[in-house]
Amino acid sequence: MSQKITHILFATDLSRNSAHAMVHAANLAQATGARLHVLHVAEPLSDDARITLQLFLQDKTARRDAIEMRSSHLREILQERQKKFWAALPEDDRGAQELVDSIEIIEGHPAEVILRRAAELNCDLIVLGAHDHGFSRTFLGTVAKRVLRRAEIPTLVVPYIED
Repeated sequence: MSQKITHILFATDLSRNSAHAMVHAANLAQATGARLHVLHVAEPLSDDARITLQLFLQDKTARRDAIEMRSSHLREILQERQKKFWAALPEDDRGAQELVDSIEIIEGHPAEVILRRAAELNCDLIVLGAHDHGFSRTFLGTVAKRVLRRAEIPTLVVPYIED
């Protein structure tokens, strides 16, 4: 008995390959009628970065503004990439955009956030892109490996494609 795909979580790292992976997520959503959820996970600031902020930005308000500016910049990049992605598709395929239920940026550790949001959104499939790792094509990104090891639903890792 086949399981129907009703919700797809597409996790993007905002890299060049993520647009290629998004094509697969959108095609799968369109083919199955599944709802599509787009997620970017922003890694938390490291302790070193927080200490540096404290050293150079003594004012708490200025520190808070700098952190908010980081979040705002990520939102702008994600919106810009989504706009370019949908505009670049052939007109017949743009209808898949109507299947997008959510576009989120969440701060946290990527694999954990991806798995948690997939569960919270009752997703049947996770789609994410692999990374280019130099000479060898046998390595997945750390996030993809962690998601694959712990996922309880099917996970599609789209290979890195050189332009």
